[in-house]
Amino acid sequence: MKLSEICINITDGKHGDCSNQFGSGYYFLSAKDIHDRILDYSTVREITKGDFLETHRRTNLEPGDILLTNSGTIGRMAIARDDERTRRTTFQKSVAIIKPNKVLVNSEFLYYYLLSKNSEIVELAGGTTQKNLLLGDLRCFEIPLPPLPEQRAVAEVLSSLDDKIELNRRMNRTLEQLAQAIYKHMFVDNPEREGWGTKRLGEIADVNWGDTNTTKASYVTDGFIAFSAKGPDGYLPYYDFNVTGVVLSAIGANSGMTWLAQGKWSCIKNTIRFWSTSEEVSTEYLVMATFGNEKWPLRGSAQPFISQTDARNMLINVPEKGLAKKFGDLVNPLFSQMDHNTEQNKVLAELRD
Repeated sequence: MKLSEICINITDGKHGDCSNQFGSGYYFLSAKDIHDRILDYSTVREITKGDFLETHRRTNLEPGDILLTNSGTIGRMAIARDDERTRRTTFQKSVAIIKPNKVLVNSEFLYYYLLSKNSEIVELAGGTTQKNLLLGDLRCFEIPLPPLPEQRAVAEVLSSLDDKIELNRRMNRTLEQLAQAIYKHMFVDNPEREGWGTKRLGEIADVNWGDTNTTKASYVTDGFIAFSAKGPDGYLPYYDFNVTGVVLSAIGANSGMTWLAQGKWSCIKNTIRFWSTSEEVSTEYLVMATFGNEKWPLRGSAQPFISQTDARNMLINVPEKGLAKKFGDLVNPLFSQMDHNTEQNKVLAELRD
């Protein structure tokens, strides 16, 4: 059946902008807030109640509705959960809503089926400078429709895998917050920190560009984790490093963001990588001491970047009594568990797909 035949409505979001109002509790999603099969509220804008009500009359987002990015980066999908924020959320034109008719189709079955056909949906998009997926083409997209009991059985198996993936993500966020709390207790709130010295990052770490000859075009479906300027987002058939290190986004909108890399990994163009070469500090300490793009010396306006020289000259507090080394021993199990959870999620996602 065509998608339009099994859905109550298929439309896009607001054609225009809304007024910001921090703390209002009304949300205005954009395409960037849809990734990893969830609605990410960590960076979403909050808008006035009036703008929300005006836009919500058209979109009426409810639990079980499917959201699909239809402009720019095509095909990222999420399913709206039974969350109090869902009914207080609307979205931009770059996001399409698919409202299943639940008498005919199970929402999660439809979501997983569309997810499995992501490449075909992306191919429907037209345009030269910016790709756009027309609602008419989306409405004509055909899917097979097994009986509802079979749909529910498929959805139950796949959603249980996604639930475990989301549990691991939440666990990683908790572990990261715990590491940050330990760092704050030991180094930010420490009354003795005024006597600590400072050193340039290049004096206590090996700091160099990532592989400037490798881009995302070299990514493969499976292999060793690779970091781009957007973080750990792909795989290469080889690895460049087998050491705990830090990857810094050095060019583009994410400049100044850092990620801890463990095991066997690589980093490609537009990144800088570093790890401790000093007996005084651990690499785990360095990733926390350099966390936050406000700490990095950014150059450029339209295209922010961090030069290798500036990165090497960045001043780092060096605590006394080997505290920065002890910190690494203390939090290394937390980071190792996060790495294990991430690897497990990779296996679970492959199984689900």
